[in-house]
Amino acid sequence: MPRPQAKVRNPAPQPATRIPTMSTEKLDEAARLKAAYERNEFLNLHEIVAKARQNLNQNAWDYIVGGVETETTLRRNRMALDTVAFRPRVLRDVSKVDASTELLGRKLRLPIVLCPVGTLESFHPEGAAPVVKAAGEFGIAHMLSSVCDPGLEGVAQAAPDAFRMFQLYVRGDAAWVDDHVARAIANKYSVFCLTVDTAHYSRRERDIAKRHITGGRRRASGREFQEALDWKTVERIKSKFKIPLAIKGIATAEDAKLCLDHGVDFVFVSNHGGRQLDHGRGSTDVLPEVVEAVAGRAKIIVDGGFYRGSDIVKAKAIGADLIGLGRMQCYGLAAGGQAGIVRMLELLEDEVIRSMGLLGATSFAKLDSSMLHVAAATNVPGVFSAFPHLEIAPYRY
Repeated sequence: MPRPQAKVRNPAPQPATRIPTMSTEKLDEAARLKAAYERNEFLNLHEIVAKARQNLNQNAWDYIVGGVETETTLRRNRMALDTVAFRPRVLRDVSKVDASTELLGRKLRLPIVLCPVGTLESFHPEGAAPVVKAAGEFGIAHMLSSVCDPGLEGVAQAAPDAFRMFQLYVRGDAAWVDDHVARAIANKYSVFCLTVDTAHYSRRERDIAKRHITGGRRRASGREFQEALDWKTVERIKSKFKIPLAIKGIATAEDAKLCLDHGVDFVFVSNHGGRQLDHGRGSTDVLPEVVEAVAGRAKIIVDGGFYRGSDIVKAKAIGADLIGLGRMQCYGLAAGGQAGIVRMLELLEDEVIRSMGLLGATSFAKLDSSMLHVAAATNVPGVFSAFPHLEIAPYRY
């Protein structure tokens, strides 16, 4: 079957194999856009998404954009963000805006972590290696999935100086888990993460309708260990190992408080991008109650539908420390490898800085919930609703 082509209004020229990074030279707006055009760069985030669609077959594409069953949770992730409006303050000197942050003693250019995504080799033959290299080049955090090549040691070798975290799906007994923690420490990962929202594998109907079995599902063994996972594993890791621990998949204040009771260092608000439990809440709806429950006693990471710079600013104003990008990293990787991810981050940074400046905030420390307001959404929520100038041809399942 021929691949459907992404339709983009006024498409920009497609990028070269290596996409040069944005110049730091201060140019006026017209000159900067002209220079980017001449360097054959993506000029908007939707152009990166469109190029990714052109490069991928339907199975790989559905792995990025799909959700579980009715895909209600996936759409609610966007609805939750789109119902947050800004309350800007004016007549403040915003000639210099700093979008960086510090975490565990390291400075990050943006408060972003590239989330754990399994089977990245579906989008690039080198899997997670170009992703962690892009994170190191740009200066943000990366979290490796335990079901992604080239694996724990391979990713450490690919970018030894990057801010690296490791995420584990539990597929073995206590000794098996402890071995992964010890290996993460030995390879200088800064954070160890347990994913806890995958006790049962979800029904992803795009794949079922095509009779397609993903690489990750084909090689998933020992699922009974994930099903039996409980707080005892958290207690054991905290008692045996000296590495900051994150728990990914928190969706209630009650479980956030249990994280604190067990000494968890990073509470990771996530619904797996709408790919696990259907009819869940959007992550941005969950975030305020978790921020209140944690009350500064742990760091908070959030993911779920974050595609634009304004989304990142909203999450920071609510109280998140790091914002996770899952689908956006896949789009960048499929569009242009390491350089595609770096360019995606450059465009996000530009959007973040403009949003902060127009809000009247010169740093994230100047943001708070007083700059936010509940409002009606204006777009029909969906995986592409953050990109109104993008049109993807539908696929008939």
